[in-house]
Amino acid sequence: MGKVDAGTIAAPFREEVRSKVADLKKKGIMAPLLVGILANNDPAARKYAEWTGRACQKDGIRYDLRVVEDPIDVEATLLDANDDPRVHGIIVYYPIFGQVESFSGASQDDYLRDTVSLRCDVEGLCHTYRTNLYRNIRHVDPPRNEHKCIIPCTALSVVKILEACPGCYDPALPVGRKLEGKVVTIINRSEIVGRPLAAMLANDGAAVYSVDVDSVYRFEGGRLHRCDGGDSPEACVRRSSIVVTGVPVKSYQLNAEWVRPHSTVVNVSSFKNVDEEALLAVPGVNYVPMVGKVTVAMLERNLLRLFENYHHPDSTPYRGDGGGAAPSDKAPWYGSTLQLYTAAAVTVFGAITLLRGAKK
Repeated sequence: MGKVDAGTIAAPFREEVRSKVADLKKKGIMAPLLVGILANNDPAARKYAEWTGRACQKDGIRYDLRVVEDPIDVEATLLDANDDPRVHGIIVYYPIFGQVESFSGASQDDYLRDTVSLRCDVEGLCHTYRTNLYRNIRHVDPPRNEHKCIIPCTALSVVKILEACPGCYDPALPVGRKLEGKVVTIINRSEIVGRPLAAMLANDGAAVYSVDVDSVYRFEGGRLHRCDGGDSPEACVRRSSIVVTGVPVKSYQLNAEWVRPHSTVVNVSSFKNVDEEALLAVPGVNYVPMVGKVTVAMLERNLLRLFENYHHPDSTPYRGDGGGAAPSDKAPWYGSTLQLYTAAAVTVFGAITLLRGAKK
């Protein structure tokens, strides 16, 4: 395939979104509303917000970008969106606080991720979805398993790209084993991309090396292992048939000489993490230089899943984040409210009769 255009991979997902939105409108149901919260001047975040707005407009989804001048006000803006029944999805464009000291300490951005209601979390980054992903729990309502979890958009986009690239996923194998025998290296361990992607690919059967600035870990067989000094980034890449780069700095460059022939390389960074000319000289390599278009398609797809799970007028939503227990498979013993009241009245009348008899 050589250089792969992510737009061609995104196209069928975008078409599916447009079809579902059109079906809603035919039934007199307004299109889902996605709220974006932007509180920084990061070029990549602003570009992502622009792409999101254009895609939503084209695909019939309502989109409201809320620009917050002072980052300290983001939490209040986020809570307002959480509590607004007209809002069906929320995306916060990070980083907001990053490494800057804040009232909540160095993890303020993580705190904001966990503040997004699971009913509105199109990014799939809140505590419930992250925890389920790392435990390989694919539904939020066991044992019924009617509502699938939301998966982080960028990580999910990489999975869809790998499914489209030859030699990666094996469709003949069962779920949980479609990457069996594959070795993957991910050069990024952020909560947004690297960690969830490593978990997803390991859940699909791959042996995954997670490379960060000062350490290498291996996800395999549902377990996490810390690698010793022999597992350098170079050694990991040379073993891998799939390499994902996501280093958010301009100066980083993956050495193309490490890449095996007939491998697939996916770049999720806003910077080019590899010399394209040198990489494409490797025999049989597949290279995806950008994933943004597929990420936006997954964002829209997640929004529609949230709408179907929690907001559709005809749905029976799982109330899983403080709103009560998941609906039970067992029907109540009473057939109707009238029957319940009748049974209660008979019970009370019987108790009074017994008490009167005892007094005599």
